[in-house]
Amino acid sequence: MINFQDKINFIWSIAELLRGPYKKEQYGDVILPMAVLRRFDCVLADTKEEVLKKYGALKRSGLQNVDPVLNRISNQEFNNTSKYDFEKLLAEPDNIANNLRNYINGFSKNAREIIEHFDFDKQITKLNDNDLLYLVVSEFNKIDLHPDVVSNTEMGYIFEELIRRFSEHAEAGDHYTPREVIRLMVNIILNEDNEELTQPGLVTTVYDCCAGTGGMLSTAEQHLKELNPGIQVELFGQEINPQSFSICKSDMLIKGQNADNIILGDSFTEDGHRGATFRYMLTNPPFGVEWKKAERFIRDEYEKDGFDGRFGAGLPRISDGSLLFLQHLISKMRQDEKGSRIAIIFNGSPLFTGDAGSGESEIRRWIIENDMLEGIIALPDQLFYNTGISTYIWIVTNRKNNDIMKGPVRTRKIQLVNAVDFYEKMRKSLGNKRNEISEEQIKEITRIYGEFKENEYCKIFDNDDFGYQKIVVERPLRLNFQVTEERINNLYNEMAFKKLAESRKKGAAGLQEIEEGKKTQIQIIETLKTMDANVLYKNRNTFTKVLKKTFKAADVDLNSLLLKAILSALSEKDEAADICVDSKGKPEPDTDLRDTENVPLKEDIHEYFEREVKPYVPDAWIDESKTKIGYEIPFTRYFYKYQPLRPSEEIAKEIKELEESIQEKLKKVMGDE
Repeated sequence: MINFQDKINFIWSIAELLRGPYKKEQYGDVILPMAVLRRFDCVLADTKEEVLKKYGALKRSGLQNVDPVLNRISNQEFNNTSKYDFEKLLAEPDNIANNLRNYINGFSKNAREIIEHFDFDKQITKLNDNDLLYLVVSEFNKIDLHPDVVSNTEMGYIFEELIRRFSEHAEAGDHYTPREVIRLMVNIILNEDNEELTQPGLVTTVYDCCAGTGGMLSTAEQHLKELNPGIQVELFGQEINPQSFSICKSDMLIKGQNADNIILGDSFTEDGHRGATFRYMLTNPPFGVEWKKAERFIRDEYEKDGFDGRFGAGLPRISDGSLLFLQHLISKMRQDEKGSRIAIIFNGSPLFTGDAGSGESEIRRWIIENDMLEGIIALPDQLFYNTGISTYIWIVTNRKNNDIMKGPVRTRKIQLVNAVDFYEKMRKSLGNKRNEISEEQIKEITRIYGEFKENEYCKIFDNDDFGYQKIVVERPLRLNFQVTEERINNLYNEMAFKKLAESRKKGAAGLQEIEEGKKTQIQIIETLKTMDANVLYKNRNTFTKVLKKTFKAADVDLNSLLLKAILSALSEKDEAADICVDSKGKPEPDTDLRDTENVPLKEDIHEYFEREVKPYVPDAWIDESKTKIGYEIPFTRYFYKYQPLRPSEEIAKEIKELEESIQEKLKKVMGDE
């Protein structure tokens, strides 16, 4: 097997041996832990005999903590003290299940825990019961996964492609990030620091709160070491899926990283790196996945801790937790001179979802007003394996460059880069992934972002350009009043009037109260019928005085609720009527005519109102008590290119040609010449 695809196809052929006892979506329960075991087996093969020899001597000496000594011999952060390896397991086919368990138990604790997270012991029993265990071990023994043959990067590709195949029908939110996208993200967040990162003796940290199989962490480490071979890169991550977590942790072990820095659990409810801060952060959180399961925990932190917690800026709608991940990362930013840089992948929703005052808008507002959003890059569609939707990289930092000597000054600015056309078609699709970004295109996007100059693909804005004030435009309520039989009958739909003939009391007292209420209803109706049905009142105050005088003369008491109900029943909207005013003489708004306008934050709302609203509705006014500030990023609007309509003659000609072609085909079908 000389290439990546050969290895994938071979491992997939092993998976197909499971058909019958296993459904296709269950293949991963066997293949992923077996691939990890075979990788470990190959990694430790060169030192296996030496480790076993030393282990025997250490046992005789009575030393308890043997792992540090054995790890030095294995040249890894783990070891295995079982006499078995894959080759020796095959020598005893009748006892392979017990021997495989012995082999797994022989790993040092850090490696053994990885296999345990796969819950693989159940699969050993199932495979053995179905006479498949020997066959699977035998097939895996045929593939050499030693790092000299399969690099860590290539092994990462293999795991991600296997997971993609095992979860082809997973929801769009469950996806793994193509390596070319990770390379672009790493390029961008390191772009500002390239010179600094070449300094000798440098130690830096990288964190991913949705680590998956560790692709982002591995790519970041690789890029950093290409810039500076002597740099010490400490990787940190958290992953909620046990299988992905185990693969990620195994990769960290083999690369000599501290695998304990990779935590299993929900980053929201079980933050495995609470209180820690990091220099660089990259992540690709699930797209459009609801956070209902963690709602109680998150809402409690939001309400109790505010900005002392992670979610002080606000909570998005329950159906999409994307912006919660970004707030989580921001809470882990360093507050020193260098600060932190974040690259996070979103779909289009976080750009504009949510009106002014909503959770999403308030989060965007907090990020932008605190000058943390450095830029957004629109990616081509159909880049991901399980979804073809459009995606964006957000670059967030708490230390935008303000020194012209270190590069473009970015303070109070936001850069948008439209890279949707920077892709090449793949010769063969991988699920929904039909496009890929080439190395040259990655370099070009990085150059465009780094130069910070406006062009066809790049626009630069002030922070305030994305803000707006949502103003409420009111128009006055105008009503006429008339005591006609039709309008009197409207009273029976008014709640205050209907409740007169209802009672919460039980028994005789309740019945008596109902009877008294019905009598009051009759009195009100009869009193109204004494009024002149032909008179149309255009002024509410005038009509109210007449109404009160009539009821006083009839000795019928009206409380404020009943008076309001009667006025409502006897009124109709009338543009020619006088404006209804409140007790202070101020116009009352007509809620049916209420409208809103979004005014750019840089513009005075009164000047806007006089220019854009007043000429069309002279009696309108702004209810400033309802004004809200909102933020949205209408990305596509800034890069929209007008496409002129095709000439009608051209369309007509095309239709005629199609009709002629159809007629010719019909003649052939019908046998006509």
